[in-house]
Amino acid sequence: MYSTLLGSLLLGLSLVSAWSPTNSYAPGEIDCPSSNYTFVREATAISDEEASWLESRNNITFTNLKNFFTYSTNLSNQSDFSIDDFFTNLNQSTIKVGIAFSGGGYRAMLAGAGEISALDNRTVNAFQNGLGGLLQTATYLSGLSGGNWLTGTLVLNNWTSIQDLINQDEVWDLENSIINPGGLNILQTLSTFNEISNDISDKRDAGFEVSLTDAWGRALSRQFFTNYSNYGDALTFSTLRDVDAFKNAEMPFPFSAAVGRTPGSNIINENSTCFEFNPFEVGSWDPSLRSFYDLKYLGTNVTNGKLSNNSEFCIAGFDNAGFIMGTSSSLFNQFILQLNTTGLTGALYDVIESVLDSLSEADNDIAVYDPNPFYQSTYGSSQSLANSSNLYLADGGEDLQNIPFQPLIQPERDVDVIFAYDNSADTNESWPNGTSMVYTYERQFSSQGNGTAFPHVPDFTSFRSLNLTTKPAFFGCNSSNLTSLSNIPPLVVYTANRPFSYWSNTSTFQMSYDQDEKLGMIKNGFEVASRLNLTLDSNWPTCVACAIMRRAQERNNQTQPDICRQCFEEYCWDGSTTNTEPGINFTLTGTTNTDDGMDESEINSAAGLFINYNRSFILIQFVFLFFVYFGLFN
Repeated sequence: MYSTLLGSLLLGLSLVSAWSPTNSYAPGEIDCPSSNYTFVREATAISDEEASWLESRNNITFTNLKNFFTYSTNLSNQSDFSIDDFFTNLNQSTIKVGIAFSGGGYRAMLAGAGEISALDNRTVNAFQNGLGGLLQTATYLSGLSGGNWLTGTLVLNNWTSIQDLINQDEVWDLENSIINPGGLNILQTLSTFNEISNDISDKRDAGFEVSLTDAWGRALSRQFFTNYSNYGDALTFSTLRDVDAFKNAEMPFPFSAAVGRTPGSNIINENSTCFEFNPFEVGSWDPSLRSFYDLKYLGTNVTNGKLSNNSEFCIAGFDNAGFIMGTSSSLFNQFILQLNTTGLTGALYDVIESVLDSLSEADNDIAVYDPNPFYQSTYGSSQSLANSSNLYLADGGEDLQNIPFQPLIQPERDVDVIFAYDNSADTNESWPNGTSMVYTYERQFSSQGNGTAFPHVPDFTSFRSLNLTTKPAFFGCNSSNLTSLSNIPPLVVYTANRPFSYWSNTSTFQMSYDQDEKLGMIKNGFEVASRLNLTLDSNWPTCVACAIMRRAQERNNQTQPDICRQCFEEYCWDGSTTNTEPGINFTLTGTTNTDDGMDESEINSAAGLFINYNRSFILIQFVFLFFVYFGLFN
């Protein structure tokens, strides 16, 4: 306990300079870097800061990749492959590994926690029974919604591990829902609401517009940032620049994904602008915006990237860590769009519709970035984005790209392989069916494609019927089959949520988990990523290494070793599709509609296979608690 408290104290002391200057949730004035400082740049390349950081990280991942190949795989025993020769031929031009975690609320966070723990050499038994060390080879780490709650918790708590979170049991107390934090203690719940309301009032009193996402972010922070003063009310996302683990390139480069909504519209689709937050910038590669803004100075009045004439100071503290993580998971506008599916009728329907419509008309149903950091920017093609005084962002999965691929498939980043963990609820039973993969594939051909490329994928039905969601699947295995695309995309290793020891298809709207449920979800996630602790395939780490080095081998005209050819025969999608409906029950290696699926007595869950929370009840709770108690819009 003493070491934990000391570590938190030292972390806090080292980050004070990067926190909000008001030492509260409210942004505040600071001196600008210079009178002619350019806050916005055109998205023609990665930032100078990211490029500089990569120089350090590449050296680390080069060593870690070689260690993973040497100690975690069977490649050292192959007569037709030499690990030393392979890495010598790379000549320090290291392979870039990206890891992406999908959205899906607490289900995605907890299942993803188990999955990332299987990749982390800090996890007990991950080296022996999983892919321990793979996380240490990653250059980039991308999260969206619940997946971003996972990645954000780790990176903003000094690059902690899931193992440490479990051992210390100080973060992720999910026993009570964030919309009922006191449980049976109503006074505690009211006190918590009052504290959150005061935080948000500080921001509003400082002259900034607030929305439901402010309340959402502050509530989430009480579960993610318990080691910080007042749950990280002054903690910013750009704080990461000053975290030793990031400065020293000891962690992957993190992204938080969101999607833009056109002012005056409720519609989000494939042509909506995809945004990324990273420690240095916020912005988009999409043609509609094609620019990035210095994250530290969000809230500053700028026009076409320069300090506005009526501004004497810059603003800092707007990029509150909880607010950024809340932005990536801001789904309130979906309640408006899907109100007809809730089953509400009569007077109650009318009341809820009236409240939600009033929020939507004021654009308070999603995250409001006021002032718009890209105001009057000339780099993008969208006049509505450039001419709006505010920027409106929502959950990054609302365009159905629920796996945050976009930051990782930009050609400027030269990513070789992406490990994608899909914990979406695409089916009626809340399992993934490849929807995110399909929509990212299709988007490359839209007006927002902008030269990005993504491997060919099958349709939703084929994803499940061909067992591409019951075991890991490789996409884009051979670049010779991808020449019709704008460029050669990364190879994608897709792993979908499925049950082994726990029914992990909990509802996105489940807001509380007791300790057994939480640990059950994490354990099952480990089993998903490790192919059931390597019992289903002891060569799984070797096959992972084969996927990692595939693009480098192709660039250097190197022949695959036999063991890699065997791996690709086992895991690569062969291009086929089917109209056969998938089975409803899981087996160890697929699905079935017969009774010979997995023994349900061996799979634990308090709620069983078909968890279907009453969305009407959840909707009422959100509207009532956030609108009435917080009183944000009075």
